[in-house]
Amino acid sequence: MSTIQSRIVRYGELKPCKTAFIDAHTPGSDQKENFTIIGGGVSESPDQHVHITDKIGFNIGAAGQPPRCRNSLHSHTTAEVFFVAKGRWRFFWGRYGSAGEFIAEEGDIFNIPTGIFRGFENVGQDYGMIMAVLGGDDAGGGVTWAPQVIQDAQAHGLMLGNNGVLYDSKKGETLPHNVQPMPLLTEEQLKAYPEVPVENVIGNYVARYWDLMALSSNRPAVVIGENGLIKDKPGFEVDFLGRGSCVSDPVKAEKPVVLMPASGHWRITIEDVETTLTNGDTALVLPGESYGVTPSMTGDAGLYRVTATEDPAGTTWTGA
Repeated sequence: MSTIQSRIVRYGELKPCKTAFIDAHTPGSDQKENFTIIGGGVSESPDQHVHITDKIGFNIGAAGQPPRCRNSLHSHTTAEVFFVAKGRWRFFWGRYGSAGEFIAEEGDIFNIPTGIFRGFENVGQDYGMIMAVLGGDDAGGGVTWAPQVIQDAQAHGLMLGNNGVLYDSKKGETLPHNVQPMPLLTEEQLKAYPEVPVENVIGNYVARYWDLMALSSNRPAVVIGENGLIKDKPGFEVDFLGRGSCVSDPVKAEKPVVLMPASGHWRITIEDVETTLTNGDTALVLPGESYGVTPSMTGDAGLYRVTATEDPAGTTWTGA
């Protein structure tokens, strides 16, 4: 069983993978960094470092990018939830990324609907980081890329096999004899990927940091859940704790719980271990362990808490 200390990962200790995905050589996307914090994630690279290997029903990861660097259009079959840890980010979606877009500021959270192509770009002035929660232990089995992404990557030396592994011709790598290139989606298959209107996305899948700070003044704000601001059952629930809704008296976790500060400094206790976490840090609490979270300094303090549920990871739940 992993120790409590080994389940605390600090922003400054994160180990990036710069070859995680097929667009790692494509100009405009070649400086992005992928982080797998808890679980296997969706990286296509054997170089990906996993900080915490526990299987808890969902994955925690992060993407770090310098200004004007973008993540190419792709789709998932389970939840992909991002909140902005550092910087300013533009999210866009649709077959060519033109169906809609919005700007997310620090602390804002976005539950991207499954089955649509999505991408994101750092539009801030400095290196930025977005934290991710991915549904399922295998994160839905990986990533589906828009056809033009695979074609662009091949022009820059990267090939994706139908086994989900990347091969780099710049390193002399070729596809093994028993592996075929990942097939491109056909025009008929592409019809299954909707062009969701921006008002639908903003209205149903986005929650803003300052609204959550207000809503959490007396009790935790339910962000993602059957009765959340964002209604979904992706195999986990997300709520937001503020200074007036922190866990000052320790509670026992019944399911795996992940604690991720959005702002301020938080004193985290897990059993007899006490530490302080801030924006970009992550802590995992296992079932049966008692934990508490309280702000450790004055000033703004907000924290995302992710809790596993019995719901299966799958397509976005609409309540129908």
